[in-house]
Amino acid sequence: MKMRKVLSALLVAACTLSLAACGSSSSKNETTGASGETAAGSANTAKVIDVDLTSEEYAFGVDKTQPELLEQTNTFIQKIKDDGTLDAICAKYFGDGEPEAVESAELDSSKDQLVVATNAAFEPFEYTKGDQYYGIDMEIAKLLADELGKELVIQNMDFDAVCLSVSQQKCDIAMAGLTINEERQEYVTFTDSYYQASQRLIVPSADTTFDECKTADEVAAKLGELSNSDKIGVQAGTTGQYYVEGSDDWDFPGLPAECVTYKSGSLAVQDMLNGNIKYVIIDAAPAAAITASINAMQ
Repeated sequence: MKMRKVLSALLVAACTLSLAACGSSSSKNETTGASGETAAGSANTAKVIDVDLTSEEYAFGVDKTQPELLEQTNTFIQKIKDDGTLDAICAKYFGDGEPEAVESAELDSSKDQLVVATNAAFEPFEYTKGDQYYGIDMEIAKLLADELGKELVIQNMDFDAVCLSVSQQKCDIAMAGLTINEERQEYVTFTDSYYQASQRLIVPSADTTFDECKTADEVAAKLGELSNSDKIGVQAGTTGQYYVEGSDDWDFPGLPAECVTYKSGSLAVQDMLNGNIKYVIIDAAPAAAITASINAMQ
């Protein structure tokens, strides 16, 4: 739902502009009526607070027993950075480009296949339309498989099972918007980073609590005023969960609110708009994609 190298200054700047989504917000049922309308009469929608709460790096997680695959993937990552392919893929999802569908073959041990573990509920990095996969990671996976001369197999699973499946040699590589951290390094060997990420806060559009916040510390201070009766939604197993619950590895002190986990960020945001939780914390790119999608349906 869901840490130490960067794409390029140009890409980061472009993505930052694309992901920004500020506004005003409120929280629970007191601002909404039975019809899902706010007190002001507008649709019950969500907004992303335009402040990065963290600084992270995404990488792919390779089976520890396949050092050759790790080397090949790192070489490939450097290649697509250098020749502009990575920027072009990201532009499809953050700019005017057209995302391309990615097909998955059936798993067949008699064939030479690259088996990728993912959680296809993390737009714009991996998601589905029908039986086809889309997303930045999925397009990279297809190009990587082609580069290696292998048939691509995508295994879709819960996010917190992705690294585990690789450690059990059920899959070759995890490609799921993975932030590098020590806990996951127990299961996989991380490649070089290919994307700089962050966590952002999603709130109901009528909530004005964070309107004047300009820095992560200012947002954190406001979040620190919550009580244990307040609930914050996250995608299970993601950095957002570490941020809310606290983590020594990340130097996250944690928040006084209760952390509620969901299988996807979309479910968390919808539950927030239904008045069951107060806020949602998730990675910046999915935060922008999820709120845009849900708001369009209101």
